[in-house]
Amino acid sequence: MRISTVLAAMALMLPAAGAFAEGGDADSGQRIFNQCRACHTIEAGGRNGVGPNLNGIYNRAAGQRENFRYSANLREQAAAGLTWNDATLTRYLTNPKDVLPQGAMSFPGLRQPQQVADVIAFLQRSSTPQ
Repeated sequence: MRISTVLAAMALMLPAAGAFAEGGDADSGQRIFNQCRACHTIEAGGRNGVGPNLNGIYNRAAGQRENFRYSANLREQAAAGLTWNDATLTRYLTNPKDVLPQGAMSFPGLRQPQQVADVIAFLQRSSTPQ
């Protein structure tokens, strides 16, 4: 009975997760994203760093950046259909290990829901076609 209650609660939370980007401030998200720049670029045609270039990541299938060697865990999840949308980005930006338990990224996650919403809004704005 307890597991079904938890699953029902999680199902109710998913629509709310999608609302984050709508309430996000892309300019604030850009400032927050600056801490990601040590490993990631976001410019169209930008190079990969320690992490892949994130331009165009919003609503894109995971593991698609050319010339980047993804972790085995991300490759597995990508093969299973992982797409970077509001729900998955919310989970990942909050706790990367929740989405990719054996992922290589050392980032612990953002703790403030508004920061998550802002970064998603920035990623959405920065998702220009390649």
